Amino acid sequence: MTSELPEMRASDSERERVAERLREAVAEGRLDMDEFGQRLDAAYKARTHGELAPLVRDLPVGGSVPGAAAAPATGDWAGRVGGPATSKGAFAFWGGFGRKGTWTVGRRFTAFTLMGGGELDLREARFEAGETVINCVALMGGVHIVVPPDLNVEIRGIGLMGGFGEGDSGVEGTPDPSAPRVIIKGLALMGGVGVERKRTRAEKQRLKAERAQKAEQLDSRDQGRLDKGEGEGGGRKELG
Repeated sequence: MTSELPEMRASDSERERVAERLREAVAEGRLDMDEFGQRLDAAYKARTHGELAPLVRDLPVGGSVPGAAAAPATGDWAGRVGGPATSKGAFAFWGGFGRKGTWTVGRRFTAFTLMGGGELDLREARFEAGETVINCVALMGGVHIVVPPDLNVEIRGIGLMGGFGEGDSGVEGTPDPSAPRVIIKGLALMGGVGVERKRTRAEKQRLKAERAQKAEQLDSRDQGRLDKGEGEGGGRKELG
């Protein structure tokens, strides 16, 4: 696709890429909800490249739409595996530790807590290898591990007078075959190691915006049917 052919017909996949970029933009705060709704509606109605291009021209990501941007594919795990680890372990004694954001998890990671606590957030993390082993030892303490819904997680730990396992976060886990495999093992003695599947804030905002737009579209369709029915009713004449 080139910018020299704005009259070329747009495909469904091109419209969807633009829609995804708009969802990313509203999650990042670049668009407000009203503007997002208008652009998303225009994206799905667009017939040509020339109609798609202005919808994302002012958004700062390069893409395949002419003069515009397309969002990177969600769940791009291949781009998050590889590179040197930034952390291979964490320790807490009467205190705490945290690993969040875009840190790189070592292929072998050890988390130890003694009368303390720690959090490992893997939602935006990179991984040194395709298979990661996290060994957790919690003695009268706890380790909280947050993972994205599509990460492959295997739990092998033991809890003695404590707990070791995945809690019910209300987020359905659907592992992506291309995602890294994370094995969480170890021991919780009078403490706990908990795994929670949770979406990032940006993803929550994107899903919220998408639901709001769908609800608005349904309301518009219902109103259109109602208006049509009233119009047809108003045109009837009484016989007799």
